[in-house]
Amino acid sequence: MAVLVGKHAPSFSAPAVVNGGEIVEKFSLSQYLGKKYVVFFFYPADFTFVCPTELHAFQAKAEEFEKRNVQVVGCSVDSVFSHWKWLQTDPAQGGIRGVKYPLVSDQPHTIADDYDVLAGAYSFDEDGEPSFEGVCQSYRGLFLIDKEGIVRHQTVNDMPLGRSVEETLRMVDALQFFEENGEVCPANWHKGQEGMKATQEGVSSYLAGHGGK
Repeated sequence: MAVLVGKHAPSFSAPAVVNGGEIVEKFSLSQYLGKKYVVFFFYPADFTFVCPTELHAFQAKAEEFEKRNVQVVGCSVDSVFSHWKWLQTDPAQGGIRGVKYPLVSDQPHTIADDYDVLAGAYSFDEDGEPSFEGVCQSYRGLFLIDKEGIVRHQTVNDMPLGRSVEETLRMVDALQFFEENGEVCPANWHKGQEGMKATQEGVSSYLAGHGGK
């Protein structure tokens, strides 16, 4: 599994559905460079079971992400038309109507491959003919990208394991706290708590004030 932290997020241009129903043929994260942080997450497939709980959970925290100047973007290997249909389907029927952030279509699987979250892989026979081995879906990868396009945090869950949106917000807060204050964030840090200077003296001072040795 590739570690993209500290590197430029792989670029792409792909179809997407935005604002819950508008199809855009060439969607790219480059539009946010210098303007917004991005939480870019992959999910296995439309019209499944764990996935809608995650997509609704991200939408439920839309205001919190907006307050932090963060754009949430989802992606799966489904077609843009599948995304559109799912977005028009009522949640009572397993749909995600009400989700407004962009959903990218990665039908060629190139985006998931570039971010190294594709569950399967292509192989070639002796005649050079390609075939796909494994599950043609993505794992639940999530990438926090700063305004310069650098990946600052990533997680990858197996398909049955839903993510914590609260933890994603915590990581956004930690990154922005570090950028604004120049102090690092210790274990279990949450917004509103004090940070720590990245020196031995700073560590000792922090631990002394929190029952450490």
